[in-house]
Amino acid sequence: MVPAHGGRAADPVYRPVLASRRSELEALRHLDADLAPRLAPVLEVSTVDAVLPQSLARLPTGLLPAVDVTALPDGAGSELLRWGVPLLPVAGLAESDARLVGHGLAARAYAGRLVVRLRAASDRSGPAATTAEVERIWRLTRLVPEQCELLVDAGDVCCRADVRLAEPRVRWLADWARRHAWRSVTVAAGGLPQTLSGLPTDEPVRLQRWDWLLWQRLADLGVGYGDYGVGSAVPGADAAGDRLPTVRYTAGGAWWVYRWSRRGGRGDERVADLCRTLVAAPHWPTEGAAFSWGDHEILRRARRAAGAGSTTNWAAWSTSHHLARVLFDLSRPAGARPEDEQRVDPRPGRGGRGRGPTPCR
Repeated sequence: MVPAHGGRAADPVYRPVLASRRSELEALRHLDADLAPRLAPVLEVSTVDAVLPQSLARLPTGLLPAVDVTALPDGAGSELLRWGVPLLPVAGLAESDARLVGHGLAARAYAGRLVVRLRAASDRSGPAATTAEVERIWRLTRLVPEQCELLVDAGDVCCRADVRLAEPRVRWLADWARRHAWRSVTVAAGGLPQTLSGLPTDEPVRLQRWDWLLWQRLADLGVGYGDYGVGSAVPGADAAGDRLPTVRYTAGGAWWVYRWSRRGGRGDERVADLCRTLVAAPHWPTEGAAFSWGDHEILRRARRAAGAGSTTNWAAWSTSHHLARVLFDLSRPAGARPEDEQRVDPRPGRGGRGRGPTPCR
């Protein structure tokens, strides 16, 4: 992420918004130790899960997650100080006074920092009202702007029209953010379709990463990058699509979606065939299995050294590779990123609107 006022860069540099499911947590748990300090995931919690604090305690050293409990009702389950593990609270503009006070206690007890999440689509107050709302957050949490990281969430950006609509709103919020001494400013968006079930099977399908394109268009702002991993930004969306073996494989400005149904109904055969096809593809990294834990697991299936796994495993492998790939791309100068990875494939379903049969807004 990048500081709002041109000071020192604030590590880490990449803030993905992830569901707090087993698949995402498994991918984070297997993150390489040298990458952990450069990653600051926002974990969205939709249900009270007593096991979640234990899962956070098993994350790699140096990985400090932010936790968003906006979807939970006020009560003991959403009091992050009770979790007893290092984390950053995430505060939205609509949080209750009591929750903001609790977030302030947790922030000061753990890392002395807070994430303020502005949703570009729904938090549409004018500059004076937005300033008043964030000043309320600072007052009740007893934190100052320098202790707060601003996350501008552009939400669902799944086609070129979405990018055109989101860009001016994000630019307005980034311009507003310059009036305050934020620790850092990051823009996050989700570009994966709500469902993949309408995509072809038994062939890799290219989908454009519109969230990545939006961030590139905002390069002049110097903001940090965030996304929704390999999930959709639409609440409750079925990113996995169906029960078919599915891998969402990130390659620069695109996802390659593998949905496999061939070789009849045997799961081991289908997953092995999918993974063999993937490791033979041009977008398989030159580092191979060493690129990430997820790539290692995919290669093991390609060699029939392990079983087929489950939807949770496939999502975990996809997330693991995605995190490593984004960190790799962010470490390269903009001019060193292959241009062919950023082009839009005009064929339907191969990087066009990115929603399968569903038309773009």
